[in-house]
Amino acid sequence: MKIQESAENYLETILILSRKNPYVRSIDIANELSFSKPSVSVAMKQLREGYTTGSCAAAASFASVLWQTSGKCPEWVELEVPAGKLLHLEIQAEEAYTCGVQKDGGDDPDETNGCLVTASVEILPAAGAVQFRAGTGVGTITRKGLKLSVGEPAINPVPRQMIEKAVRSVIGEKGAVVTISVPNGEVIAEKTFNGRLGITGGISILGTTGIVRPMSEEAIRETLYLELSMCRQEYGTACAFVTGYAGESFLKRQYPQGKAIVLCSNYLGYLLDCAEELGFTHVLLAGRTGKLVKPAADIMYLHSHTAGGQREVICTHAALAGASRAQVQQLYQCNTTRDMTELLCTYPLAEQVWHTIAEKVCENCMRRTHGKIQVGLLLLDENDRILAESSQTDSIRKAWLTCGTN
Repeated sequence: MKIQESAENYLETILILSRKNPYVRSIDIANELSFSKPSVSVAMKQLREGYTTGSCAAAASFASVLWQTSGKCPEWVELEVPAGKLLHLEIQAEEAYTCGVQKDGGDDPDETNGCLVTASVEILPAAGAVQFRAGTGVGTITRKGLKLSVGEPAINPVPRQMIEKAVRSVIGEKGAVVTISVPNGEVIAEKTFNGRLGITGGISILGTTGIVRPMSEEAIRETLYLELSMCRQEYGTACAFVTGYAGESFLKRQYPQGKAIVLCSNYLGYLLDCAEELGFTHVLLAGRTGKLVKPAADIMYLHSHTAGGQREVICTHAALAGASRAQVQQLYQCNTTRDMTELLCTYPLAEQVWHTIAEKVCENCMRRTHGKIQVGLLLLDENDRILAESSQTDSIRKAWLTCGTN
């Protein structure tokens, strides 16, 4: 595939940034390349879609059974994916009845891009289930909390459905044993989240739509949900949410015995919804003012391109605390949350302002979970000093620190 030099620059930048940070935003690319954010956003929309490892595994399995029933390995197969698209995928013939499909992630900087996913299907004589085996380079589940049981191959539910549908379209009700392999998968897995999720021995076979969309939020949300689910299984009903590295490093320094920490990044509202669904009872928030004053205005998606709100929140609470009109005007004229924090700390009412903001953040978060989760907040400044703790923080911190120790 040939792409323009400008597109190559974008892709190279995304890849470099993805190795430094868990997520890559358009603004990060704009800053790195010194372009405007609108121009980057337009460029991102022009990036090419690809297909998932799950689609590769399904197509390879389909080809394997076609080879066995027709006597000839197909050069390509058609596969309809859950997104409703029809893929035309080239097949590589390996050893007898083992077929491979090379993953094309489109313009997504996934570490699995270009890997070969192979399938070997043993067709059983009698009617029965389609069973799955992890071959070389495909991981195995070792921790509770994922969508699959411990000991199962890391082939996610939707790819399993896709594989079974493809195989049964040829063999009908007969049983089958499907072995999925990814040469070099164990090396690739070291660059993914698998180790953190308790998946060992290789990569996961993933995909809920069959399609890879560049910079997809779907993949981010799925990873967040899986990590939170594992915390629920391993540590119980209390967890800490951090918005970035600062909050995480602060908690680890101050409370080394605290284990259940999930990076929510910009997805606070989504993760609170997940926590309610999973049965959590206590959540401790920790992070800096740049993101964690926003929920005081009921802003639960914390990305700057969606909403700011920090200036309005801080000025409102300063006014409610008795700040003069001149003081509020000074705060409002600050360019950044850091500047506002430094200026506010020169006012005698600073402690009251941060406390009421912290209380409002927790109130809105608890309302988001319909009162089912108690929420506490450790609000930090740019030097990771605590500006405020909400009134329930102490009891929630204790619940978090003792969760999973019984």
